[in-house]
Amino acid sequence: MFERLLLPLLFVALALVGQRALASELQEALQRTAPQLDGRVLQAALQALHCAEHDTPNKANRLAVIDYSRPSLERRMWVFDLSQRSLLQREFVAHGRESGELFAERFSNLPGSHQSSLGLFRGAESYRGRHGHSLRLDGLEAGLNDQARARALVIHGADYVAPDWVQKYGRMGRSLGCPAVQQEVIRLVVDQLEDGQYLFAWHPQLAEDRYRSCATLSAARSGE
Repeated sequence: MFERLLLPLLFVALALVGQRALASELQEALQRTAPQLDGRVLQAALQALHCAEHDTPNKANRLAVIDYSRPSLERRMWVFDLSQRSLLQREFVAHGRESGELFAERFSNLPGSHQSSLGLFRGAESYRGRHGHSLRLDGLEAGLNDQARARALVIHGADYVAPDWVQKYGRMGRSLGCPAVQQEVIRLVVDQLEDGQYLFAWHPQLAEDRYRSCATLSAARSGE
């Protein structure tokens, strides 16, 4: 009787160990391709991704990671190919005008705040709007970024995201909360992240243990 009860628990424990080993292996592989990316940022992004895809048969192939603790004049967005375990590109990205000047320091989920939002987003459909080729984002974390679509937070190209702008003003221009990128790369970024790929925006204001229990992303797992 005891052995019959113990074996299932042992299999579950071994599966968890195997999952952790694979996650650690993936993080190490990606870290080698992006040594400038803070390890704790990448770890949080992969933990959030794991929570969103728990028990989901269709896994994402790409993940973009934004480190908002870095100034806007740095290339602070990394786009990874998860299946190839490689870095596709590293890009400039703007933050919201009410989030700060050179650094993003304030974040919000409220419509009209003109601040950036943190956490995990899923890339949805691409479209052509007033900013040209753009990508709608769905926030996956209740209370943190789930108003992204209502706020029209999208990835779009912007003339104020450019090295020339930095030379003139000492920082990148700012958006109304959207993670805007250079005009030269917008089509590539949209193509890489649309239709169910992921973007993770990090700042030290996110608790280090936020994604350990996966509770914050239960809605994403259930598809709500």
